[in-house]
Amino acid sequence: MNLSALLAARAAQGRPVRIGLIGAGKFGSMILAQARHIEGYHVVGIADLDVGKARDALTRVHWEAERFGAKSLADACKTGTTHVTDTAADLFAFDDIEVIIEATGHPIAGIRHALAAIDAGKHVVMVNVEADVLCGPLLAEKARAAGVVYSMAYGDQPAAICELVDWVHACGFELIAAGKGMNFAPPYRYSTPDTVWDFFGWSEEEVAAGDFNPKMYNSFTDGTKAAIEMAAVANATGLDCPEDGLAFHPAGLQDLANVFRPSSDGGQLEKPGLVDIAASREKDGRVVLNNIQWGMFVTFRAPNAYSRDCIRQYGLLTDTSGWYGSMWRPFHLIGLETSVSVLSAVLRGEATGSSTRYRADAVATAKGDFAAGDMLDGEGGFKVWAKAIPARLAAAQDALPIGLAHHIRLKRAVKRDQVITLDDVEITDDADIFAMREDQKRILDG
Repeated sequence: MNLSALLAARAAQGRPVRIGLIGAGKFGSMILAQARHIEGYHVVGIADLDVGKARDALTRVHWEAERFGAKSLADACKTGTTHVTDTAADLFAFDDIEVIIEATGHPIAGIRHALAAIDAGKHVVMVNVEADVLCGPLLAEKARAAGVVYSMAYGDQPAAICELVDWVHACGFELIAAGKGMNFAPPYRYSTPDTVWDFFGWSEEEVAAGDFNPKMYNSFTDGTKAAIEMAAVANATGLDCPEDGLAFHPAGLQDLANVFRPSSDGGQLEKPGLVDIAASREKDGRVVLNNIQWGMFVTFRAPNAYSRDCIRQYGLLTDTSGWYGSMWRPFHLIGLETSVSVLSAVLRGEATGSSTRYRADAVATAKGDFAAGDMLDGEGGFKVWAKAIPARLAAAQDALPIGLAHHIRLKRAVKRDQVITLDDVEITDDADIFAMREDQKRILDG
């Protein structure tokens, strides 16, 4: 609760927190929109393959041209301005940058950027959940060995869920479940980039007028993003994924404690200690009353009768027995809040959530029947959706992670809803990442 005071003390000493940002897309733009308003918080350099796009993003978020006109990182450091480059390696090589924010959204690039930053002795704030769920536990291990912080990005839902989980443990309650809200109903599972806008109810004119990426929105719609994020939360908290993937239980605020409790006590969970989704749609598509589509939640159990009575007396929403309660955060503000992670890493040496275990995975699952020779198209595409399952099951099957399911060819046929394995595909690229995945099995947890 004192990050701003710690930052003010550093700023008074003339020692701003110096940051390198990789990726100037939507998330990166939101980070930049706030950065210029935080005294002592200096984005020294921005790396993006499209420098013109990065400059356009800075203009769009109300930066004056002179603020990002530095000719070099050294010039930016000296003048308090920002240098824009197309080479991420420049940021790793510059000693005065303390922390790297990885916001590309590309899982392979994200892993390689994180490795380079850790090797350079810099903290990493990993916006790129796709990279984190692929190799986050191994990256966290390497960061600990190097004496730097590897952190989830505050403002995104996984970090906010980790904060709620920490609250449960710190208060002495028994953690039962954690998750987030999401607009989902069973038919959404087989959405494609061609059909995704139907689920949002937007007209062709609205889509044409906006800056919308159909694969990204399709990942939100078909449940892939949920699987990626919930697997990451499991790896950060020690919770489990359900054996057969996320169930997407429809639940509003008033239902959380009743739904997300064990089936032995009348709930929908196969056991305590799971991640899952509070769907904002009933299975027939009707909107759930008081849904938490944009929010995050935890459910927990009181340890004794006195605590049970207290949580009811103070207005907490509980199940019918009073033993189970829920706590939630209604919104998350993406990159507008990511400075919390940066400052926590630099000023406290603490992560706002970190994948310290290999406990869960998000694995590629077929959206239809496909033949040998067909090319998979990855997250948000036409061919696969991601299922969040325990890591022990993913490892035993040699399941293909969703982050490696892009532009990879099937060498044998698969059926709809079949988990795709490494034996089903031709591996020709990214051998270093596949090797990291194999190495990660030695830290398998649970």
